[in-house]
Amino acid sequence: MYDILPAISTSFIALSAILVAIGWSLAIKRKLEAHKKVMLAGAASALLFFIIYVSRTIFVGNTDWGGSDEMKPYYLVFLFFHIVLATVGAVFGITTLTLAFRSKFAKHRKWGRVTSVVWFFTAITGVTVYVLLYLMYPGGHTKPVLDVLFG
Repeated sequence: MYDILPAISTSFIALSAILVAIGWSLAIKRKLEAHKKVMLAGAASALLFFIIYVSRTIFVGNTDWGGSDEMKPYYLVFLFFHIVLATVGAVFGITTLTLAFRSKFAKHRKWGRVTSVVWFFTAITGVTVYVLLYLMYPGGHTKPVLDVLFG
């Protein structure tokens, strides 16, 4: 059961990027009501990813690198880059949504352009992390955060 969670969560992050791309296209075409709905669906998809990821991390654990020791430093740098992108993307996403809900559309448009690009790179690197950990170099072990914290 737990083995499928990374695939499900990664699917949600990919879906969120696809929805953001569709939403951006709708905004350009000035189909603003459809834009709003699609972007909210993209945000919900990203939130579902986050809930699944955090739940799995707490109760099951994170997967260790299963590849060679020589490649591990490169993977860790890539993973760090992804984590920074994801954090920035999440903060930018919340900011962009907040600006929209407060009807500050000029700022929303400026933030939205940057946020979308950051989110696309977040999704691409997230899917790449999944491919590296679960398809190309499987076999890493997991340990729940609760076990790490409380032994």
